Amino acid sequence: MSQTYYLTTPLTEETTRKLKAGDIVYLSGVIYTARDAAHKKLVDLIEAGEQLPFDLEGSVIYFVGPTPPKPGDPIGSAGPTTSYRMDSYSPTMLKYGSKGMIGKGKRNQDVINACKEYGGIYFGATGGAGALLGKQIKSAEVIAYPELGPEAVRKLTVEEFPVTVINDTYGQDLYQMGREQYEVK
Repeated sequence: MSQTYYLTTPLTEETTRKLKAGDIVYLSGVIYTARDAAHKKLVDLIEAGEQLPFDLEGSVIYFVGPTPPKPGDPIGSAGPTTSYRMDSYSPTMLKYGSKGMIGKGKRNQDVINACKEYGGIYFGATGGAGALLGKQIKSAEVIAYPELGPEAVRKLTVEEFPVTVINDTYGQDLYQMGREQYEVK
């Protein structure tokens, strides 16, 4: 039986350990955007012992490359991108303090294990609903790697941004749970 939570970022491990695969979460506060090119740059900084452009502790990172905003809007369409492209980077991000990731699609076993070990959550956002998700973003500011265009790192302020827990801190995978529910044995 899933639960519904209204959470404010940054997230704590105490909070993430309460969440279970299938729970519905409405996030408010600051989240950051980063896709594969930005993740590589961020992990390179971590490995070099250099400072990141934002505080990783308790952070939630949204895998998105938003479209340009219409006049007066903070951001355009902001739908999730396929998450597996970040699989080689996400365990490092979790190890160094990030507590959440938002995207779409399955993650590999290394990411699921890192969620368990470091108290992280993989949230799914609804693909194809980028225009609606963009309406939950109240401000957007490029804070690093502007040369990456839509894939630059942005600081977003969100209000009740709707996500679903896909991978929790206990190793559960909502996608696998759904398959098992309907498999013929």
